[in-house]
Amino acid sequence: MTETTRRDEIAAGLARVEAEIAEACRAAGRDRKELTLIAVTKTYPASDVRLLAGLGVTDVGENRDQEAAAKARECADLGLSWHFIGQLQTNKVRSVVGYADVVHSVDRPRLVAALSREAVRAGRRITCLVQIALDDDPDRGGARPGEAVALADAIAGAEGLVLGGVMAVAPLEGDPGRAFARLREIAGSVRGAHPGADVISAGMSGDLAQAIANGATHLRVGTALLGRRKPFVR
Repeated sequence: MTETTRRDEIAAGLARVEAEIAEACRAAGRDRKELTLIAVTKTYPASDVRLLAGLGVTDVGENRDQEAAAKARECADLGLSWHFIGQLQTNKVRSVVGYADVVHSVDRPRLVAALSREAVRAGRRITCLVQIALDDDPDRGGARPGEAVALADAIAGAEGLVLGGVMAVAPLEGDPGRAFARLREIAGSVRGAHPGADVISAGMSGDLAQAIANGATHLRVGTALLGRRKPFVR
């Protein structure tokens, strides 16, 4: 596939996603400007990131540090905001702090401490979101809903970190709208303690409308933008 063909393919995907977002915003009575689209580029090459940037995308999400670190280096000249959205082990924190502007998957106090330590060492301020578990699958990560405010307090009090808000992934089974309504309630509790923590990171390719209807501010979209072509593996 030529670069021009790939650009056209990604442009078409972006247009479809933007149309879906626009329709969902109309249905929910929301302004498109309230939403940030994060292009999730896991398993796709840095050349796709460059094409997305050329099409006006400013925020990129990754969930594996080894892949993300390399892409962030290759695309450092683009001025993008990098979002780390996968489960994060403490032994990867130093690397992630080197390029990520936002970490969506903060789900335990030990991780808060590690992020704070490395942010201070690197002279950076990292925005952190409390990941909430909306199901009982331990493999997907996330703090229990009842732990959200305490974890938010820990982030807000940690040097080098900024509390952004909350994040969740809809359960594989069940109604995503109901799950995102629960997330919205939890986000309200966090904002009650920390009024500036207004980020709700929710919604992926298959449940954008439900997320937007329930107050999402950040959408994490991969497949709908980049397609299901054979993925790139570094």
